[in-house]
Amino acid sequence: MGMTTAQCMDVLIEAGLYRFGGLYDEKAAVTDVTYDSKETKEGTLFFCKGAAFKPAYLEEAVRRGAVCYVSEEAYPDVLCSHLIVSDVRRAMAVLGAAFYGHADRALDLIGITGTKGKSTTAYYIKYILDEYAAERGEKPCGIISSIDTYDGKVLEESHLTTPEALVLHRHFANARDCGLSRMVMEVSSQALKYDRVLGVSYRAGVFLNISEDHISPVEHRDFEDYFSSKLKLFSQSQTAYINMDSDHAQRIAEAAKAARKVVTFGKRPEADFYGYQIRKEDGEIRFRIRCAQFDAPFALTMPGLFNVENALAAVAVCTERDIPLAVMQRGLYKARSSGRMEMHASADGKKIAIVDYAHNKLSFEKLFSAMRAEYPGWHIYAVYGCPGGKAYNRRVELGEIAGKYSDAVYLTMEDPGKEDTHQISLEAQPHITKHNCPCYLVDDRGEAIQRAILEAPQNTLILITGKGNETRQKIGTEYVPCKTDTYFAERALAEGFSAADIERQIAAPAPARR
Repeated sequence: MGMTTAQCMDVLIEAGLYRFGGLYDEKAAVTDVTYDSKETKEGTLFFCKGAAFKPAYLEEAVRRGAVCYVSEEAYPDVLCSHLIVSDVRRAMAVLGAAFYGHADRALDLIGITGTKGKSTTAYYIKYILDEYAAERGEKPCGIISSIDTYDGKVLEESHLTTPEALVLHRHFANARDCGLSRMVMEVSSQALKYDRVLGVSYRAGVFLNISEDHISPVEHRDFEDYFSSKLKLFSQSQTAYINMDSDHAQRIAEAAKAARKVVTFGKRPEADFYGYQIRKEDGEIRFRIRCAQFDAPFALTMPGLFNVENALAAVAVCTERDIPLAVMQRGLYKARSSGRMEMHASADGKKIAIVDYAHNKLSFEKLFSAMRAEYPGWHIYAVYGCPGGKAYNRRVELGEIAGKYSDAVYLTMEDPGKEDTHQISLEAQPHITKHNCPCYLVDDRGEAIQRAILEAPQNTLILITGKGNETRQKIGTEYVPCKTDTYFAERALAEGFSAADIERQIAAPAPARR
């Protein structure tokens, strides 16, 4: 790692991004790269990025020791070397890759995109590869997911599905330098649209599924923008893995031809990796996979029949890496994903809380329909919210699905941002109650979870969706620490409530039964 400011300029010129600049010292050493003024230190190359950028951030960066800044406009009042570019996000990607020595090329990098199932599939692959690595005395597989990130040096909770380019390439470099040979990562539509992964080389690019999501003025203007952004993954992948059961499968297959090789998976017999005999048995999801290499049984201990398609993707990727069948079977059987289909039961087993990250139309439909099928005769209570300032369609779509399948719904806080939680819930409520489903607006998320569990009758699934095991809520422009959904679910199921809690809840009207 390490470059001079002149070398940075050369990279930008070669990429066709350089417009003009001024270097007071062409041999000045660049020893770090960042877009966060508070992280700036002596020798930093600082990037002025984002619609909310203020000149004060640059001034702070220079005071802290920035040796040069990269921007789409010059700041004449700031005395510092500068490189003015046509697109600062693309500049972050190409300079980030160059600064960290194109570390992605040293890794067997597996990228996963889709509307639903990215994190589960990533963890399925990681569990299998870790099982194989442990047998051989090798380092575990790195992971960059919406849940957490591990790169050999850092293990931390994630706050973006796919980090900004500078952070992403730092993780790649950490993995390479720590001796990791493989890394699996989620690739979001935003990362593909806004060039966070520009130039990244994926040895495997997995496309799970597609459904309308992330449509808003600050995300994707329409479904076409969302879909076409995700399809970009194939042009950066050596091998494309595609789900034949996905909506728009034909268009996905056509786009996959941009990769050197295409591998298919799904529940159609013509798939390269065909899943069949899928059933729930003895509390496990059991199925068989038939491919050119084997026809063998597998089992998942994570609930949800829909997880079979994620397992098929994982087995396809790992089989192509010559991972032994027995290792894949063991890895999938052990596989877990924090906050993803976590089950917590009352002492008598008559109330089961399921904590899951489901937060869009496709994930909701699969979760609710699967639980209705896997627990016939049980009630379903739902606890969820809708985010503020983005994905406005969820207020309609999630309400329609929750209202259709649930016996009661508790709408609550879920990253409201600058919007009011109660107002968001009011907008979602009519789409629930139109299905004759009782709906309660409980702004405090912990209270909503506790109420749902306390008020649920025997033989009820309480589906707590959206936040999983995240430890913060976005309120206003800040991220505020909070207890996890798992914490509140376990507390309500195992520890019960104080006398005052119970008295208050009993006084509240009970949900009507359908």
